[in-house]
Amino acid sequence: MTWWDAAFLAAAGVLGGLTGSIAGLASVATYPALLLVGLPPVTANVTNTVAVVFNGIGSVWGSRPELEGQGPWLKRIAPVAALGGLGGAVLLLSLPAEGFEKVVPLLLAFASVAILIPARQRKDATVASHRRHTVTLVLESAAIFVICIYGGYFGAAAGVLLLAILLRAGGATLAHANAGKNVILGIANIVAAVIFVFVAPVQWSAVVPLGLGCLVGSRLGPVVVRHAPAKPIRLTIGAAGLALAVKLGYDAFG
Repeated sequence: MTWWDAAFLAAAGVLGGLTGSIAGLASVATYPALLLVGLPPVTANVTNTVAVVFNGIGSVWGSRPELEGQGPWLKRIAPVAALGGLGGAVLLLSLPAEGFEKVVPLLLAFASVAILIPARQRKDATVASHRRHTVTLVLESAAIFVICIYGGYFGAAAGVLLLAILLRAGGATLAHANAGKNVILGIANIVAAVIFVFVAPVQWSAVVPLGLGCLVGSRLGPVVVRHAPAKPIRLTIGAAGLALAVKLGYDAFG
């Protein structure tokens, strides 16, 4: 690892942290950067997971105003996120990547379209609303669990998938959904990273510059979401997700 490699990884970390805390696209910038400095795919993947822990720290730090009032819900969903991260780490260490590679482009395209289409505001005044709310919570938890498995396994654009779920299911604003997304993915990523630290080939000389860059970039991301108009950001996230879905689909099926 040369000084030029370290500087390159730090810059990629800033970009990844910024895009990750806004749209959940951190690994789209950070994982290829690790490949470019010469790390093999599996080592790059686990090293990326450990470095992106700093993305979670910075993004949650920057999202504190939007996290007010979300504590009870996040406490309920945290075990689901942790189990998903654990499952993803186990899958990465035991299974080939082909299965996920073929499914993720389709999921990502669907999630991107869901973000592009505004959610309708729902009224809560019906008698059946409690039962409907319970069913929604169960389905939401199941979807979050699956997304966190993918987050622990690889994670590129896991945030786009999760952001789509939170925007459609809860009717939250983009800033509040983004803050919840940052916490949930942060939990899943930390669990996977802890496992990789002990049983996988983590390249620590790459973790340090990449992680520090992620910390800086991710701290700025929530500030952008807080102050910028929601519609342009939402459209940008959706368009970026669709573009990435096409790229991943081409790589998987081409």
